[in-house]
Amino acid sequence: MKFSVVSLGIEDPFPRQPRRPYTDPVPMPVHIAIPEPTSSDLEYNQRSLPQYMSALESAGAVPVVIPLNEPQDRVAQLLAGVQGILLPGSLYDVDPQKFGEKRIPECGDSDPARTAADELLLQDAFNLRMPVLAICAGVQALNVWRNGSLVQHLQTPVDHSPGRSVAEAHPVQIAPHSRLSSLLESGGNAEPKVNSSHHQAIRNLGDNLRVVAISPVDGVVEGVELDSTDHFVVGVQWHPERTYTESAFSRAIFAAFLGAAEEWESRKLESHVARHG
Repeated sequence: MKFSVVSLGIEDPFPRQPRRPYTDPVPMPVHIAIPEPTSSDLEYNQRSLPQYMSALESAGAVPVVIPLNEPQDRVAQLLAGVQGILLPGSLYDVDPQKFGEKRIPECGDSDPARTAADELLLQDAFNLRMPVLAICAGVQALNVWRNGSLVQHLQTPVDHSPGRSVAEAHPVQIAPHSRLSSLLESGGNAEPKVNSSHHQAIRNLGDNLRVVAISPVDGVVEGVELDSTDHFVVGVQWHPERTYTESAFSRAIFAAFLGAAEEWESRKLESHVARHG
């Protein structure tokens, strides 16, 4: 005969706990690397960086700020834990020598430390096919890194630098069947109005990039995407982080970026399991 502590009238020191129903594990938030906007203008960084971080956090991500003066081994450590790259705007211009031109008087100074960080982050993202969202100066850096060129100073009928306080500077025409077009609200405006804070723009497209948004009045390139169905690389000339709260389109851009980052992490884990069993 088998006895238990219960049948003998002894309190069981290890009572069985009722089984909890199985639930899927709570997904971890994705981590997004974002370099400091400039290496030398602290005031600009303090004004602009929090808006990117707030948009990322509101969308459910954890921003990982990449200091521009850190050694490469430290940057590599920070990048090891991220699932996406966000290239922000900057106070400085891309060095025209990067695309084989001499600097004209209207072209501003460059920021070599920011350029080096952008190139390092882009190389890592393209090697690993990690999602990229490039904004304003970030999309210009992306285009030049992909062997494209820039208009050093815009002179068009459209004011592309009306000031940070102007939330709707001009419309953008979104190309059909693009990632950006899929983010527009169904039945909404096919030419949403956006803010604008730039005096340079894409001239010749970089390798394997395609134009997906223009300013319809002057034809200035306002958005590009990598011509790939499985590598999310989107660049916009305007600042969706500034209008995250007010604009459904801005929120959709960040949501799509984070969704791509989550998918990238999932594929990486599946690949790891397949290799190691």
